[in-house]
Amino acid sequence: MEQVYLAIVLAPLLAAIVVGLGGSRMARAWAHRLTIAGVGISFALSLVVARDVFVLGAPVFDGAVYTWLVSDGLRLEIGFLIDSLSAVMMTVVTFVSLMVHIYTIGYMKDDPGYARFFSYISLFTFGMLMLVMANNFLQLFFGWEAVGLVSYLLIGFWFKRPTAIAANLKAFLVNRVGDLGLLLGIAAIFMYTGSLAYSEVFAAAPALVGQTTHVIGDYHWQVTTLICILLFIGAMGKSAQVPLHVWLPDSMEGPTPISALIHAATMVTAGIFLVARTSPLFELSVTALTFVLVIGAVTALFMGLLGLVQNDIKRVVAYSTLSQLGYMTVALGVSAYAAGMFHLFTHAFFKALLFLAAGSVIIAMHHVQDMRQMGGLRKYMPITYWTCLIGALALIGFPGFSGFYSKDAIIEAVSLSGIPGAGLAWWAVLLGVFITALYTFRMIFMVFHGQPRMDEHTREHLQESPWVVTLPLVLLAVPSIFIGALTMGPMLFGGLFDDAISVLPQHDVLAMLAAKGYTDAWSFLIHGLQAPAVWLAAAGVLVAWVCYVWQPHLPGVFARVLAPVYRVLDRKYWFDELYLKLFAPAGRGLGRVFWQFGDVRLIDGFLVNGTARAVGRLAGVARRAQTGFLYHYALVMITALALLMGWLLFLR
Repeated sequence: MEQVYLAIVLAPLLAAIVVGLGGSRMARAWAHRLTIAGVGISFALSLVVARDVFVLGAPVFDGAVYTWLVSDGLRLEIGFLIDSLSAVMMTVVTFVSLMVHIYTIGYMKDDPGYARFFSYISLFTFGMLMLVMANNFLQLFFGWEAVGLVSYLLIGFWFKRPTAIAANLKAFLVNRVGDLGLLLGIAAIFMYTGSLAYSEVFAAAPALVGQTTHVIGDYHWQVTTLICILLFIGAMGKSAQVPLHVWLPDSMEGPTPISALIHAATMVTAGIFLVARTSPLFELSVTALTFVLVIGAVTALFMGLLGLVQNDIKRVVAYSTLSQLGYMTVALGVSAYAAGMFHLFTHAFFKALLFLAAGSVIIAMHHVQDMRQMGGLRKYMPITYWTCLIGALALIGFPGFSGFYSKDAIIEAVSLSGIPGAGLAWWAVLLGVFITALYTFRMIFMVFHGQPRMDEHTREHLQESPWVVTLPLVLLAVPSIFIGALTMGPMLFGGLFDDAISVLPQHDVLAMLAAKGYTDAWSFLIHGLQAPAVWLAAAGVLVAWVCYVWQPHLPGVFARVLAPVYRVLDRKYWFDELYLKLFAPAGRGLGRVFWQFGDVRLIDGFLVNGTARAVGRLAGVARRAQTGFLYHYALVMITALALLMGWLLFLR
C-alpha cells in the first residue's frame, strides 16, 4: 500500500509541476485536464484507502518512505500515518478539491492566468495531503508551511489589485505569528521527548506529567501545558481563531474557487486536525483544554455577529466559516475531538457548496458581489438557488441535514462537560445558532428573493451558470443533506477514531451523550426537535424573513436605533486598527532598531566594512615600510634579530 499512499500525494504534485512549467506554452484545456486527472487519481485512491480502513479493517500503517537526515540521534523522516483520522481527511480534501477543480473551468475561463491558477490549486492539494498523512511533526510542519505559501500565492492571484496584495501579505504575516508558536511547540516536544515521530512522542507523553519548566521569571509552567498552548497558537493562525482571525475575511480577494478550497477542506481545517491528532498531549492538560475552549467560544459567537453587517456575499460566507471553526474548536476544548472532526467533515461539503454557489451568483452578476445590488435571482438561477438553499439549511442545522447532526452534537457535548468555562461556552454556541440562521437567511433573502435591485443591463443578461459550475453544486448538495445522518453513529459513538484519538474517561463527554441513548440518526433527530438549538435556528430564519422580505425597512431602523452596536460590528471590533496602529508600527520600529544597530552598524559597519577598513589601514602602514632601499631592509633584519636574541637570552 505504500505505493498507493505515494501516488495519492504525488499525483497532484506532478500535475502542478507539469502545468506550472508548461504555462502559456500549454493549451488551456490541458491545464485543467492534467490537474483534474491528478486530483481525480488522488480521490479515487483515497476511496480505496477509506474502504480498507473503514470496511475491511486494515491495520494502522505507520512507516517511513525515506530518511531525510540523521543528526546526533535525531532521525528526520518522510513517512505516512494512515489511520481513521487521516483517511477521513484524505477523502474530504481530495473530493472537495476535485469539485473545485471542475468548477474552476467555468469560473476562470476568461482569466489570462488560467494555467497558473490550476497549477496553484493542485499544489495546494498536495501540501494539505502531506500535512494530514504525516507520521511526524517535521513532515506536518512541511505541509503546514506549504499550504501557507500556496495560500499566499492564491489570495494574491490577481496581483495587479492592491487589495489582493494587501490581503495575501496580511494572511502571510498573521500566519507567521501562529507558525512561530507551532515551531516552538515542536522544538519543546523534541527537547522533552527526544523524538518528532508521533508514535514515540505520544508514548512518552505520560512521563511529562508533573514536569515543569521556566518561561518567564520564576513561574513554573507544566511542560504539557506549555507544549499544547504553543501547538494551539499555531492552530489559531491556520484555523483563524481570535485574535489571529483577521486574515481570513480578507482572503476573499482571491478568486472564489480558492475561497472555497481554503474555507472548506484545506488550510483552515489544518488547525482543527492538528489538535485532534495531538489529543494524547492535550488530554494531559486541563489548562490547555480550557484555553482552547474559551478561544473557540469567543470566535464562534463574536465572529458570527460580524456576519450580520456584511454586504459582500463572499464575506458573509467567510464569517460563517470563522464562526463554524469556533464550534469545532469548542468541541476540541471539551475533549469531544470526534465531534469536532465530524463537524469539520460535514462542514466541508456545505461550506464548499455555499462558496461555489456564491461564485455562481457572482458570474451571473458580472462579478458584482454586493448583495444590495441583487435580489430576485431565484427565477433566473434555479439550480444555484436550490443548491445554495440546501447549503444554508445544512449550515444553520435544519433537522435532518448534515449540519444538524454535527453542530447539535457539539452543543450537547459542551452541556455535559466539566471543563472550566464550559458553561459560558454552551451559551456562546447556543446563541451562535440564532445568529448563524439570521445572517445566513439574510443572505438568501437578499440575493434570491424580493425585487431585483441590479441595473437593467445586468438583469437582461441574467442566466444560470454553465454545467461545469452547476455540476459541482449538485454533487456537493447531496452529501450536504445525507452525509451527516449516514456517518453520525460511527463517527461519534461507534469508535471510528479510536485508533487515532485519545480521550481520558473523565473527559469523555461523547460517552456521556451515548449513555442517554441518542446514538442513531433517528433518535438524535427526535431529541434535537425538543432541544432549544432547532427553535433558535427557526427564530433566526423568521427574523430574517421579517426584516428582509416582509418589512425590508426594518434593518435601516435597527441600524439607526442601535447605531453604536452597528458601528462596533462594522469596524470588526477594531482589530484591524489595533494591528495597523499599534502592533505594525511597533514591529516596524523594532525592525528599524535591529536594522540600524544590528545590520548597518554591527554587521556592515563593524564586521564587514570595519574588517575591510582595518585591513586597509594595516596595508597602508605596511606599504610605508616597503621603501626599496637595501639598507632599510638590513636595518629591520638586524633589529629583529637583536630583539629575538635578547628575548632568548634575558627574558625567557
